[in-house]
Amino acid sequence: MTAPPLSARVPPRRKRRIATHWLYLGPAVALLITFTYVPVGNMVWYSFHRWDGLDVTMDPAGWDNYIRVFTDERYWRVFLISLYYFVASFAQIAIALYFAVVLSFSTRFRNLFKGILFFPYLLNGVAVGFVFLYLFQPGGTLDSVLKLVGLGDQSRQWLGDPDVANISLAGTSVWRFTGLSFVLFLGAIQSIPNEIYEAADLDGANRWHQFRYIIAPGIRRIISLSFILAISGSLAVFEIPFIMTGGANGTRTFVIQAYETAFQFRQIGLASAMAVVLLLVVLLITWIQRRLIPDDEVSLS
Repeated sequence: MTAPPLSARVPPRRKRRIATHWLYLGPAVALLITFTYVPVGNMVWYSFHRWDGLDVTMDPAGWDNYIRVFTDERYWRVFLISLYYFVASFAQIAIALYFAVVLSFSTRFRNLFKGILFFPYLLNGVAVGFVFLYLFQPGGTLDSVLKLVGLGDQSRQWLGDPDVANISLAGTSVWRFTGLSFVLFLGAIQSIPNEIYEAADLDGANRWHQFRYIIAPGIRRIISLSFILAISGSLAVFEIPFIMTGGANGTRTFVIQAYETAFQFRQIGLASAMAVVLLLVVLLITWIQRRLIPDDEVSLS
């Protein structure tokens, strides 16, 4: 006697449940494949060709584009600019975590301070770039404030000096994205039950002890996520330096270099290879970070 087919052994109610699941997942999966995986596949395909983006045919290039990315100083040296934003991202996380911890407790005007901290993230990146472009102008707002408090009597080239320009741009990036990290930390801290804080108060724990033994372990996953976002964001900086300096005065990042290679010099294959390299570097660093800080279940007991 042969066994009935699998479709006959599945209860009708379970069949309807499976169909319902796919009914909800189908549009999301279709959009993900169409607008994420297909473009990535095309990018990888372009990276092995010489193409200006206009011709109907593409000339095979093999690994030449990747070899050029790693051997030509113009393409790999701009990675070093990301170090400024990488260091600034740690300052961003520290500032956001500090204010999230302070404002998670009863503080006067804390709703006002929450809005002030999150407001810069709501602004358009182009608007932020133009605001800080005027702020850093020689003799502009920043120089006027420094002269007012007696910290300088002459104008500085905040964006014209290669030794200072990247620090100024990294500071702009910190100002804009601190609000995002702040909201992530604040939401994670407020998800910790109040009974734990009350028990800690009865045991005589101060704010530092509560942060060290309750808050830090409780939001470890969010801190890990923030580090991943900081690493990937520092490697893929584009908006702020492109708007404020256009990559001049030693501020050209890897993404700006890839943009110019693709749309100014019409080397789509080489720019695609640069994008693939950037993607692999981000994935590698993320994998290393996840291995060093595993995403285990957090216990506060």
